[in-house]
Amino acid sequence: MKIRALGLRIIRQFFHDKRTLALMFVAPLLILTLVAYVFNGDTYRPKLAIVDLPQSLISQLSMQEANVANYTMPDAEAALNKNEVDAIISMNGASPAIKLEGSNPTHNRAVLLLTQKAAQALNPAAAGLPAPVVTYLHGSENITPFDNFGPVLVGFFSFFFVFLIAGISFLRERTGGTLERLLVTPLKRWEIVVGYVIGFGIFTVLQSVIIAWFSTEVLGLLMVGSYWLLLLITILLTMTALTLGILLSSYADNEFQIIQFIPIVIVPQVFFSGLFDMDTMAPWLRWLSEIMPLKFAADALRNIMIRGKDWGDIAVDAYVLLAFSILFMLLNVAALRKHRKI
Repeated sequence: MKIRALGLRIIRQFFHDKRTLALMFVAPLLILTLVAYVFNGDTYRPKLAIVDLPQSLISQLSMQEANVANYTMPDAEAALNKNEVDAIISMNGASPAIKLEGSNPTHNRAVLLLTQKAAQALNPAAAGLPAPVVTYLHGSENITPFDNFGPVLVGFFSFFFVFLIAGISFLRERTGGTLERLLVTPLKRWEIVVGYVIGFGIFTVLQSVIIAWFSTEVLGLLMVGSYWLLLLITILLTMTALTLGILLSSYADNEFQIIQFIPIVIVPQVFFSGLFDMDTMAPWLRWLSEIMPLKFAADALRNIMIRGKDWGDIAVDAYVLLAFSILFMLLNVAALRKHRKI
């Protein structure tokens, strides 16, 4: 009888906690659906800029399922620099000259393999011909997969741990009564939010410095651009995570409910951050990346660390991250009303 009563109490507790039920039954289905769409996308088709190639070779490249387009050399160089194409293929005497964008080793291998297949299909005796002349705009033949997805991981771990710690820390401020005492002081809501962001922000800046230094100096992650720009983007991302963590903690009653936000807030960002090739996703699915802060940070970090871009190339990403932080701060000010009006 006592066991039955205990079991019924647990069942009633679950039915009264809608978020736990959603975490158990809805979140796994959502994540599995995202995984299915991400990994069941189309096969990646390299984007090639063709400059003065024989029509027979162009036809073979098209038959190998490459996206080919004719360019003049200046236009092709501009497209390669903007990462709009994976490679420029032109003629260097009797053999093709391939200039790779170079930042993604998977794309590099796809281009080289496709070009080799096209040449052999065109001329079965091509194995005896001179090898194509291969050059790189960014990176080199020694670039590793870790160099490519490392910047995404730098952003992800910065975002994840700041989000988690900020959410739990602010929750303790509420449950410990500190926030309630602040709300009865003459401080305005926005002053409380800014104060918390500054206080927590000091530690997020310190974390950003440590992660950026450790990734590049200890782990040897490829670093071509400015370390200060790397630090700036990391700080902006952690500030976004900080303000988002504080915001969502306003709707949690305990630490477990903070953890419940991870499948909804953190996991989808992994899929749309660029860690997986977004070019193979369905076009209707890619728009979700435009509401993911980690996607903008990952783009900026790759541009800095792999491609050596300067401020002009990452400014939009930086402004978007700043806008996310400001938006979450404004929502935090509004969320304080649910605790007590001032």
